Amino acid sequence: MSDTPRGSTGPHDLKVTISVDAMGGDEGPASVVEGCARSAARNPLIAFILHGDETVLTPLVARHDALAGITQIQHSPDVVSMDDKPAQVMRHGRTTSMWATLSSVHDGAAQAAVSCGNTGALMAVSMLRLRKLSGVHRPAIACLWPSRGASGFNTMLDVGADVRADEESLLQYALMGSAYYRNAFDSPRPRVGLLNVGTEEHKGRGEIKEAARLIADAAELGRYDFVGFVEGNDLPSAHVDVIVTDGFTGNIALKTAEGTARLISDSLREELTASIWSKASALLASAPLGRLKRRMDPRRMNGGVFLGLNGTVVKSHGAADATGVSAAIKLAFRLAQSGFQDRMAERLARVSDGLHAQEIDTPEGSPDTPETESAAQDGAQAPKSQGKEVDPRT
Repeated sequence: MSDTPRGSTGPHDLKVTISVDAMGGDEGPASVVEGCARSAARNPLIAFILHGDETVLTPLVARHDALAGITQIQHSPDVVSMDDKPAQVMRHGRTTSMWATLSSVHDGAAQAAVSCGNTGALMAVSMLRLRKLSGVHRPAIACLWPSRGASGFNTMLDVGADVRADEESLLQYALMGSAYYRNAFDSPRPRVGLLNVGTEEHKGRGEIKEAARLIADAAELGRYDFVGFVEGNDLPSAHVDVIVTDGFTGNIALKTAEGTARLISDSLREELTASIWSKASALLASAPLGRLKRRMDPRRMNGGVFLGLNGTVVKSHGAADATGVSAAIKLAFRLAQSGFQDRMAERLARVSDGLHAQEIDTPEGSPDTPETESAAQDGAQAPKSQGKEVDPRT
């Protein structure tokens, strides 16, 4: 089973350059460079621009034959630390490796960016350098979630871009998340669920109930099926493909799942090595246990995608090792090669145009279009498609 989204629909012979913040993350540049090398060894269509201290990166790159001839090193003297405030980085971060990484995408030198660095700073600089898609209120971070569905994954957003989300933002998350899932997994009508404290319609805060109504109303235009409210135990289920929530709740759910996966893995290892009999049992079951470990390994699902920007940005876990970095790079490559960003922007435009048309067609004061719905629809507008033919897969 693939560890990252399958179903790339772009030309498979398209060379993709990934801009990498080599100095971000807890494991240091050696792990980042090794992750790049692993990706290059498996993928002849990938190239890299590495940003960071040239004196550190040059010998690291030289150790890996797979990076020869496909890697540029661009010197950046400064690094964004995990303690730096986003506002501080926006004002004084122009000489950092993170800023340079996003500038390469902005300038067209690379088709996607990957960083293990400070999430808040990365989002702030991404919004500054790449800008939001027109009409998008707040970008969101979408992550992959192992599931029992046909694709093997669900996606959840937001998992940390913004701790708050009103009903308008949650509607946009549903539109962006379904577009992401549709293109990543060739799923014509993703099933969207809104995370809540219960599945009953009367449960939840007011903005959650209003968001549910807006998401349901936009389902046909957005080409998804809204399954209603979902709970935490639905996250890995086959009942839903896209889980929509605010960044506060999503980040806690993500970190809880990562910790639980590590607990299960560590406990299983302890039990299977506790005695000679358990070791013998582990040997007999080594193949299925290996598959289970691989499936549940959070490193192989590493990489949160920033949705709602004019460019592809993948946020790797700050503690990612070479395996995790390679997974994030693979995800960035797939998305860049598929042309996902253009198709998502076109889908948002079509949905926005449809919602706007509904506002015009419904007489003012009609009970079918209360002021709250009109306000949310206005907030969800994105640029018109300028008459371009839209890919039917979006």
